[in-house]
Amino acid sequence: MKIQFNTENNVGAGEDLREKLTSMISDKLRRFDKYVTRLEVHLSDENSAKSGPNDKRCLIEARMEGRQPVAVTDQAESYIEAAAGATGKIKAALGSMIGRMKDQ
Repeated sequence: MKIQFNTENNVGAGEDLREKLTSMISDKLRRFDKYVTRLEVHLSDENSAKSGPNDKRCLIEARMEGRQPVAVTDQAESYIEAAAGATGKIKAALGSMIGRMKDQ
């Protein structure tokens, strides 16, 4: 499964953050490797230069061969927390989607 990052210009997502997020996401979603071809992780700061509660946003879009993409989003105080929340949501969504696929 390939993980691709997309960030806005105002997001300071350096290599260290990307490595941490890649490791966390791939560990939690390892069981979906044979189903998901690519994950797109979009990081954004909702308030840009201003700080505020839960202004870091992570959107994860999972692409599966022959299926429409599945996308979830989460907001938190940091990108790590937002990515963890979005990863939990995409894990649940993929689990139910793949369960339905197997039932057919």
